Amino acid sequence: HVQLVESGGGSVQAGGSLRLSCAASGHSYKDPCMGWFRQGPGKEREVVAYIESDDSTTYADSVKGRFTISHDNAKTTLYLQMNDLKPDDSAVYYCATVLGFCYYTEALFSGYWGQGTQVTVS
Repeated sequence: HVQLVESGGGSVQAGGSLRLSCAASGHSYKDPCMGWFRQGPGKEREVVAYIESDDSTTYADSVKGRFTISHDNAKTTLYLQMNDLKPDDSAVYYCATVLGFCYYTEALFSGYWGQGTQVTVS
C-alpha cells in the first residue's frame, strides 16, 4: 500500500528556515503528482505547493518566493524548503501524492497522505 512519511518539522523563530522531507513507498507509478498541504488551528486545509507529473510546479500565493518544492530523481522523496517563515505558516504539514496528474490543486486531497509534521513559528 502507498505510504508517505514526513519529517523535518519543528519549532523555529520568525524569519528562520526549515526543510521538510517526505519518503514515499508502496507504489511503482513513475510520474506521480506530489505536493504539500497544511492545516493550521481553526483554518481550512491549504495546498502549499505541488509538483505535477510533468514536473511543473505550483505554489500558493502566500508562500511564493519563500518556499521551494523539489523531489529526487526517482520521485520517491519530496522536499519543501521553507525560508523566511512567519507565524502564519504554523500548521501541520502533510505530504500527499496522486498516482497520475493532479490537473488541479485540490486533487491532492483525494490522493494519499502522510501522518503530518508540525511546524511552529513564533
